[in-house]
Amino acid sequence: MDAFPMFIKLRDKRVAIAGGGETAAQKCRLMLKTSADIVVLAKTLEPELQALKDKGRISHDASPITEAHFANTAMVFLATGDEPRDRKLHVLAKRAGATVNVVDQPDLCDITTPSIVDRDPVVVAIGTEGAAPVLARRIRTEIEQMLDPSLGRFAALAGRMRDSVAARIPAGQARLRFWKDVFSGAEWRVFRSGSERKATDMLKTRIQGLDLEHKTVGHISLVGAGPGARDLLTLRAVERLQEADIIFYDRLVDPDVLELARRDAERVYVGKSVGAHSWPQDRINNVIINAAKRGQNVVRLKSGDPAVFGRATEEMEAARCVGIPVELVPGVTAASGAAASLGRALTERGETDRLVLATGMCKPGDPAPDWSEMAHPGTTMVFYMAVQQAQTIKDNLLSNGVPGTLPIEIVEQVSTPQERQILSTVETLPETVATQNVQNPAVLILRHSKMAYKTDKPVSLSVVQFK
Repeated sequence: MDAFPMFIKLRDKRVAIAGGGETAAQKCRLMLKTSADIVVLAKTLEPELQALKDKGRISHDASPITEAHFANTAMVFLATGDEPRDRKLHVLAKRAGATVNVVDQPDLCDITTPSIVDRDPVVVAIGTEGAAPVLARRIRTEIEQMLDPSLGRFAALAGRMRDSVAARIPAGQARLRFWKDVFSGAEWRVFRSGSERKATDMLKTRIQGLDLEHKTVGHISLVGAGPGARDLLTLRAVERLQEADIIFYDRLVDPDVLELARRDAERVYVGKSVGAHSWPQDRINNVIINAAKRGQNVVRLKSGDPAVFGRATEEMEAARCVGIPVELVPGVTAASGAAASLGRALTERGETDRLVLATGMCKPGDPAPDWSEMAHPGTTMVFYMAVQQAQTIKDNLLSNGVPGTLPIEIVEQVSTPQERQILSTVETLPETVATQNVQNPAVLILRHSKMAYKTDKPVSLSVVQFK
């Protein structure tokens, strides 16, 4: 690394920008985020710069540029758009002892301007030492999406409370723990939900030491991890993983997803599989509630969307019964992930105008659903956890008049490197599952198009495997 990133205070400091066109305007926009005194050196100004001058935001010097223009500056930007001229101005600026940035000429730059994520007073700067500015902008976009727009205002609120905290809480681990709890706890959750006044009152009460219950009760988030690929997580899901003290995760959650969590967050596997009961639902309910009672921020990480066959209701009700705050963070459900992988919509105007999500696994002792009641023409059905029910699904559909030639698409390990796409029909479903050794997690997609009754062409079987 040839450069070291740092922040420079520019209040009442002079910044000179040579150039009156769009390139100079770009640098001016960046400097306007500071309190610097900006002077633009150019004979004429493009409309944006002229408007800034008219509003008193910048000053303008149209005289011929000399070495004196660069004296006593905090930094200089050479942005005339004329490379030979910028090189000549660079000589003058260096004679004046200035720190210089020459646009698109990294070999002449003492400083480079990073891509900025601005949540004033929180600022994130991304730089590549001029080697890959496009990459820096891409990283900036990703960070912009991750950081809540209200983060800066909350940081400013915390800054106003620093003296009060310092007076009541001794320096060291106690104070660090206090701020850690504030920035990942109830005050931040309430603030970003839009209740800024309530969050301010909560923070003041916490500082005064009156909210004893708040110090001991945590929070539970039921978070959807999506069908597999970690880049299908929502921004809110990533935020909750970053805030979690402890994460209880399912068998189907990809290990890459856990890498998005805080490094020091505890991870507890609570996976269940068919026929295995080491983690029955009541036990899971108890461990997440007990963790929240200890004051921890809990994430219950579930594959797909917790609200779709994810037993979210049982866990939410268990938390609410004991007065623990709980939220549901939706995820991309397997049906949507499978449709994206197949490159086909789940519905199609004029052909399928209904979408049914059905499960192949019911509570022990309950009879299998009558899926044929839902498989009317114009319907797309997606079966979850139904691989072991292939024969039952076939028999149920055929016995109620569903055509055996209707295609069923099987997508196994949706959105992961192990994904497989297999095409079958209602008639051949059990054989396909057996011969192709289809394993969970997989979804079965039945498209009962209105066109199904306008053709008798058979559907052939094909297998596509991605590795």
